[in-house]
Amino acid sequence: MTTTAHGRPFRVALAQINPTVGDIEGNTRLIIDHIQRAQDAQADLVAFPELCVTGYPPEDLLYKDSFLQAADDALQQIIHASHNITAIVGYPTPTTPPYNAAAVIHNGQLIDVYRKIFLPNYSVFDEERYFAPGDTSPVYHIGPARIGVNVCEDIWFDNGPTNVQKAAGAQAVININGSPYYRGKRALRQDMLTRRAAHNGVFLCYVNMVGGQDELVFDGASMILDPRGSVLAAGKQFDDDFIIADLPLAQADEVPQTAVIDPKDPLNAAFKDYNVIFVTAIEGRADRDSLSETQHAAPMDPLEEVYNALVKGTQDYVRKSGFSQAIIGLSGGIDSALTAAVAADALGPENVLCVSMPSQYTADRSVTDARALCDNFGIPFEIIPIEDMAAAYRDGLRSLFAGTQEGVAEENLQARARGNILMAISNKFGRIVLATGNKSEYATGYATLYGDMAGGFAVIKDVPKTLVYELANWRNEQAGRDIIPQEIIDRPPTAELRENQLDEDSLPPYDVLDPILEAYVERDVSPKDMIEKLGFDKDAVQRVTRLVDISEYKRRQAAPGVKITERAFGKDRRLPIVNQFKPDRENLQ
Repeated sequence: MTTTAHGRPFRVALAQINPTVGDIEGNTRLIIDHIQRAQDAQADLVAFPELCVTGYPPEDLLYKDSFLQAADDALQQIIHASHNITAIVGYPTPTTPPYNAAAVIHNGQLIDVYRKIFLPNYSVFDEERYFAPGDTSPVYHIGPARIGVNVCEDIWFDNGPTNVQKAAGAQAVININGSPYYRGKRALRQDMLTRRAAHNGVFLCYVNMVGGQDELVFDGASMILDPRGSVLAAGKQFDDDFIIADLPLAQADEVPQTAVIDPKDPLNAAFKDYNVIFVTAIEGRADRDSLSETQHAAPMDPLEEVYNALVKGTQDYVRKSGFSQAIIGLSGGIDSALTAAVAADALGPENVLCVSMPSQYTADRSVTDARALCDNFGIPFEIIPIEDMAAAYRDGLRSLFAGTQEGVAEENLQARARGNILMAISNKFGRIVLATGNKSEYATGYATLYGDMAGGFAVIKDVPKTLVYELANWRNEQAGRDIIPQEIIDRPPTAELRENQLDEDSLPPYDVLDPILEAYVERDVSPKDMIEKLGFDKDAVQRVTRLVDISEYKRRQAAPGVKITERAFGKDRRLPIVNQFKPDRENLQ
């Protein structure tokens, strides 16, 4: 057995699990199973994600006393199962108001409760709505080691609980998380954790949950860093994992008591109080063998990350909502093709039904390409023509529409006929409808309410059109062939609701449109600054930003979809529907 000069290493296990919000019984079984796994691995400590007992985020379930009591009852079961090991378990306290807490459990006893200090209240987070903040940064003496524990947002501050815990002699800090994914988030986290570990000179053990919850998807990517900020162990992305590492800690009485906090920083006012809590040393580990190797999962490349986020988010939304099968309206275009690919990878192609619903405006190649895609993936495929149905709608409205010019209303009857067909099949066979609109369309309102927007989940709702093409090409590269037919990728996008229709008849080209949307929707850049500072075309900016502003009522009625950008439509971006504010796009020179 390999040991340090001061004794055996301290073995840490990180349980990167996929809890389900509200499934307290199932989450508890999952936690206890992983405690047993950590015991079998002879770990000194096992850590679980933030609020893993209840799932994250539980939102207004936290207002229910019965929910908090059920979580506390579950915690008692977990405590009872935690023998000969220390377990760090995220749960809400049964107090009024509750705390977002980490239970510190050792050898069948609840030793302490760490209460999260920094409560995020931005983007998708509104923890100040539910939780009271903690004010204590404890350190736990576990066997030969001194360990700090904190929760998620607490680690993001340069002067925060980790600094205080280091000042109290912590050699390692356990940070438990429910950190949702967006593009680039894993690299951003690692950069921050590297700085935090190196600045404080501590081992940093970061455990994150994995899985989908409504619009959010959690990517895992748990990691352990050494006091220089180098990654010792790394977990998988978008998959359950169990990460174990031996930390060569010095004996606790040899740890220098050097403070790294700035007493003049007002942020530190909340951290003046800390406790050093002594826990009986874990017995029975002295003769264990050292680990033969430590897991080091390679990070995914940017497109691989996004695609896997879509797959995991779709998989968990469908299955955690009680569905096992899905249905998609397959137009022969790139958006529905990518949606079908993601659904097949998430649910298995045998559990996805694709339906082509041609009208008199549907080109033969649309049906041919749709069928080819389904054959490539092994997805069942049906054709249900809608021409007679749309004609029946028009006939029923003929007297009311008499004397008016045909236009968008008649075009959208086709989209709504298709939406009705998909929902009828959903009702009949218990399949969830997956909507196929992308972020560029939802942003500009280029979608039909109760038509192509109909569905229970919008898979690519947060994926800009230009990224749709990148993901389709990436999926083909992974397959080693054109599993998404190249004809679909190369074809100019069209809704096929009238003769010779193209998307660019109604919208700027997508390579012009998407940068404007990214600036306006995700970064709140004003129309004036887009034109004057970013050099965007004035007419395109005025046109696009107006479309975004007048389409909020449509987006509010859209199905949820996987968040993959820094600001997604939904709970991440909250604007009033009735809104008379006019940005500075009018009369720009």
